[in-house]
Amino acid sequence: MRNVIIILVIFIIIFGLQSFNNKKDLSNFNNTNQNIENLIIEEIDPTEIDDWRLTLVNYENKLPDDFKVELSNIDKTRQFDSRAINDLNKMLKDLKKNKIYNVWVQSSYRSIEYQTNLFNNKINTYMKKGKTKEEAENLTLQTINRPGTSEHNLGLAVDFNYVDYNFEKTKGFKWLQENAENYGFILRYKKEKENITKVNYEPWHWRYVGKEHAKKMNELNMCLEEYIEYLKTI
Repeated sequence: MRNVIIILVIFIIIFGLQSFNNKKDLSNFNNTNQNIENLIIEEIDPTEIDDWRLTLVNYENKLPDDFKVELSNIDKTRQFDSRAINDLNKMLKDLKKNKIYNVWVQSSYRSIEYQTNLFNNKINTYMKKGKTKEEAENLTLQTINRPGTSEHNLGLAVDFNYVDYNFEKTKGFKWLQENAENYGFILRYKKEKENITKVNYEPWHWRYVGKEHAKKMNELNMCLEEYIEYLKTI
């Protein structure tokens, strides 16, 4: 297929140059030039979003079994992707500069082993309350992803403070809504996007995607799933 495209491009270039040299119709050359650009664009597979910051991890997209990430410490126990930790630290520092001292990282990177224990323990908790295993698993999936399908396994997500919806009433949450994009973070699971993410609204869960992507996603009011599909069309 690639050879066919190359031959077509060469043919169109020759045809365009002949039209240009003859000066019979300069518009033919302009149209030819546009055709060349279109052919070149078609050679690029738009479904491949090759940006580690936009790695999609959800119920449909599991991390590969051999996935590895270089981590750096946020504190003595919590870790984050080394490539993004400076932006996270800057954001935490600027929160304090704005006299917001009650925002901290409660959960960040989780190993697959830790995620497995967390997932199974939540299922057991529901089962002890009388739920069937299927019911317990479905309830668990509303707040905890299966091992390998959680953004915490990726190392680019943080949960602030406690898993508590009261967080959205705090000054810190309001500041994050207004400023997190400047550090490359987005509110990952929005209330109005639950039907797309398949995860309940989580005001405490923020995801690193990089500054330019964060700002564009907020501008378009898109969740990560929508944004990736959008990038495939441009």
